[in-house]
Amino acid sequence: MPDFVESFVEAVHRKYASEDIERRDEQNELIKKKEIEISGKVVYEVGFDKIRKQMAQLDELKIVLVDGMRIVKAAVEGKRIRDICPVIAELDLSRNLFQSCGEIIQICAELDHLKSLRLNGNRLAILPQEFEGGESQKAFAGVTDLSLNEMILSWEDLGLLSRQFKDVTSIEASSNDLVTLSLNGPLSLLPMTLISLTLEYNDFSSLSDLLPLTELASLKSLHLKGNKIGTVGTGHQGKKPVFSDQLSYVDLSYNKVADWQFVDSLPDVFPGLTALRMSHNPVYEAAAKPGDVMTSADEGYMLTLGRLANLKSLNFSTITPAERTNAEIFYLSRIAKEMAAVPESEESTVTAKHRRFSELCKIYEAPVVRRAEKAINPDLLEARLIKFTFSLPAGTLPGQTSEISKIQEIPRGFDVYRIKGIVGKLFDLRPLSLCLIWETGEWDPVAGYEDEEYDSEDLEEADDSVAVDAESRGAKGKWMRREVELEDSTRQVGNSVDGMEAKVRLELR
Repeated sequence: MPDFVESFVEAVHRKYASEDIERRDEQNELIKKKEIEISGKVVYEVGFDKIRKQMAQLDELKIVLVDGMRIVKAAVEGKRIRDICPVIAELDLSRNLFQSCGEIIQICAELDHLKSLRLNGNRLAILPQEFEGGESQKAFAGVTDLSLNEMILSWEDLGLLSRQFKDVTSIEASSNDLVTLSLNGPLSLLPMTLISLTLEYNDFSSLSDLLPLTELASLKSLHLKGNKIGTVGTGHQGKKPVFSDQLSYVDLSYNKVADWQFVDSLPDVFPGLTALRMSHNPVYEAAAKPGDVMTSADEGYMLTLGRLANLKSLNFSTITPAERTNAEIFYLSRIAKEMAAVPESEESTVTAKHRRFSELCKIYEAPVVRRAEKAINPDLLEARLIKFTFSLPAGTLPGQTSEISKIQEIPRGFDVYRIKGIVGKLFDLRPLSLCLIWETGEWDPVAGYEDEEYDSEDLEEADDSVAVDAESRGAKGKWMRREVELEDSTRQVGNSVDGMEAKVRLELR
């Protein structure tokens, strides 16, 4: 027995106005006469009759979902689609039995108000002759949203079909087993009207696989979730992809990004990038170290934000000025740890990997690099000395126009009283008038701080003032520099100051 097939008109009538629905309505009327109780309270159905009556009025249907209904043709003889359901604006023809686009063109030619068309899961033969003469473009005129998911079409066929939609602004072409988008001149191009493009769950492995998309000057949103992208790569003749600066949102979640060099290169590939989704990539899911307060996902979020200066949204979270400050300070601290792991002569090889290092140092000052101290024989004098750098800020003394700094090695066993005596002689100041502030170079969270609420308009206004003074940025954020006053006592300074070197700021009481 052959499979049951039908026309579009028959499918619409069967789903929305058939005798089966009328019989179900009669059964529902009988059921409604019986009281329905939930927790001892009588419940009434309200509004369903109105909805069913509206759906039965085919000439008023605006949304028609006839997916999976074995449709093979447009209409039967004597029944015109335009007369039966003329005001359809959203149509789902997914997973039907169309052989090619001819019948779909006939259906859409009768729908003057059509805005959204879904053809997901259809196995269509794309025949160029069906698109000759311009009839297909007339039929699809006005359609702005097009879904071509799970159709297993080649890139050339997708391009040919989508170019029949001259008004389209959004296309979905996910799960089509696409590996690379070939460069075959006009045949490889999508409509230049595109604003949003979804290519999720294909098989792209690098951004260079998407080279034809760099020609889309109006594209603002690109969805690449669930691919295998892990590199930028180079395309034809070694050309790297550079997208239009209109492209502001990219979704790269659930891909194969495993290194931060890829993240650093995103501003080169997407110069207009302000919103990004990067979650569920290997670079985010590195094993957290035992004892870490921060999870690997949190750390990945902070490092991504710190590396990309122009982001306003990351993983669906709007970025406040305080969050950016925190992330950039955290990123600087991570760079300092990398620098501490190599000899001082090789620091430049580390900073060269971080393109924002110089920029962030201008905003927050260079981070303190604490290298592991070499084992020193405790019996030697070197092990008993701390190298102090004392600084007197400009303006502390009358007529002082610049900072004064002096270096002095002092035994760890000296107390603060003796140190103040030494400093007093160095700067010709009364020892008891001095206040010694040890600048640790580290940052601490501000106790009791609560983030202010920011809306997107506030954020856009605030984004213009990124390069502000380091101290004011710290005050607005949740972090502040850790400073410790060396209070007067007979306690050995070696018990208060860590390491073999210390920077101390002088203040007058």
